[in-house]
Amino acid sequence: MEQYSTPSNLSIEDKATTVDSILRYRAERPTMPLFRKRSGNQWINVTAKQFVDEVDAVAKGLIASGVKPGERVAILSSTRYEWTVLDYAIWRAGATTVAIYETSAPDQVKWILEDSGTALLFVEQQAHHTKHLGVIEEAPDLRETLIIDEQALATITKRGAEIADAELDERHANALSSDAATLIYTSGTTGRPKGVVLTHANFLAECAATRDAVGAGLVEGKSTLLFLPLAHVFARVVAVGCVENGVILGHTNDIPNLIEDLGTFKPNYVLSVPRVFEKVYNSAKQKAYDGGKGSIFDRAADTAIEYSKALETGGAGLGLKLKHALFDRLVYGKLRAALGGQCEGAISGGAPLGARLGHFFRGVGIPVYEGYGLSETTAAVTANNEEHQKVGSVGRPVPGVTVAIADDGEVLLQGPVVFGGYWKNEKATGEAIIDGWFHTGDIGRLDDGYLFITGRKKELIVTAGGKNVSPAQLEDTIRAHPMVSQCLVVGDNKPFIAALITLDVEAVPGWLDRHGLPADTSLADLAGNADLNAEIDAAVKEANTKVSNAEAIKKFAILDTDFTIESGELTPTLKLKRNVIHDAHNRAIADLYT
Repeated sequence: MEQYSTPSNLSIEDKATTVDSILRYRAERPTMPLFRKRSGNQWINVTAKQFVDEVDAVAKGLIASGVKPGERVAILSSTRYEWTVLDYAIWRAGATTVAIYETSAPDQVKWILEDSGTALLFVEQQAHHTKHLGVIEEAPDLRETLIIDEQALATITKRGAEIADAELDERHANALSSDAATLIYTSGTTGRPKGVVLTHANFLAECAATRDAVGAGLVEGKSTLLFLPLAHVFARVVAVGCVENGVILGHTNDIPNLIEDLGTFKPNYVLSVPRVFEKVYNSAKQKAYDGGKGSIFDRAADTAIEYSKALETGGAGLGLKLKHALFDRLVYGKLRAALGGQCEGAISGGAPLGARLGHFFRGVGIPVYEGYGLSETTAAVTANNEEHQKVGSVGRPVPGVTVAIADDGEVLLQGPVVFGGYWKNEKATGEAIIDGWFHTGDIGRLDDGYLFITGRKKELIVTAGGKNVSPAQLEDTIRAHPMVSQCLVVGDNKPFIAALITLDVEAVPGWLDRHGLPADTSLADLAGNADLNAEIDAAVKEANTKVSNAEAIKKFAILDTDFTIESGELTPTLKLKRNVIHDAHNRAIADLYT
């Protein structure tokens, strides 16, 4: 069994918790800026003292509400400053946070509330409360629900006015690093979500390891704007990691205006999932085409990719440097300006980024350092960084982690960031952790210590001819086309590989205008358009050049609807729920083989 590890001198004390750092900041550096909150078009600093005083006041309210050490308090909300205040207040009170996606269906919320035994629930809006009212009323252990938009924090603060500081200090004194900090329920691409139990020690180990591994992005005084859902482990670790390392954190849930927010916030680093980087690339390309500058953008993109690849083989020659400098003025500078003009780099996680995008962004001056991890590993177990980066890989193990490749190609992990088990589910825990190794379900390979993820065990397609096909690379390449939103490769037990492709509605108006078609052309009519089909066919052929003939896509269908979180076909982190899509579009798939 091939394996690679990065040593660590990290030692976490039995009494250490995630609350320690904020209490230290308040005592020693009360004016230190920890957050920025939006105020109109401006971002206002929140100091350590302001934040921790707010956390203490809410924690006292939780105690006054009867929350006991170890009890579960749930948050169902989009990403916002109050989410992080509540998270730390729950920990300050010695309790455990249960994270719930705001997009969760009632059945999912019902399961999480019942399985976790949640005692107190915070929801963001009255609409969320109304949507889940039935399951909230049925949750056997739930005593109360409070609505953030209806002054829940003020209500809970007023309730705790008579609680003494000594009671908070006593709870902190009795807390252990082995206590459960959170339950994060897996996205559930298949089966019922399982509650991943992460301890304070897991969080502290992850924050220390990623600080040492990533370096530049986690330096005190730097800043980042968080827009990923805080119910996801990646966003959660970003939040805690920023606090632990003194990185100034902003929150936004206004995804349609994200570029505008990035422009005003001016982050030093962007942390996101690959689909956001794909959208930035595709939007820039579409805008260039709509403005009659498509050929310039294409040449600029090719130059950026060539320039990035040259960095790994001794550097660019004079001709390439001159071309790169020209496109830096024409194209790359505008992309950097759209991210606020101060972005030094980005970190990508949650799914494979792909070498194409990795080279493009590094070539335009925004290196994207890709990492890899799961909820069960408190996010990143491997990461690229400024000193050690191999585009296309997910990096080397972070300090303290050992990565191994099993005989069947599965990625196995050990280290202090790996969870100890699922909540009340010994069977699932025993299937996931075998002989001290966490079995990820991902397929990969090691090259000079760099991990490459090549597919997912459960996602491998086996054709009728017995060929094993990993769909990720094909799907990634096809999604590079600006008109493509999502791509699902199919072919299990079928004679050949095929694909379902959906259209990006944001790109449709520009495409219709360029082709002289009415603005009200339906997606169904557009899906049958010969010119569009020719473009998508070219994208499919480009993807096929990266695989063998037996793995190549032979047929595809363009759907007149997209895969969405609301339809249940995407997870909240935009991963495909393949079994759901197969069921919803079984007729379209069957037609591919008719």
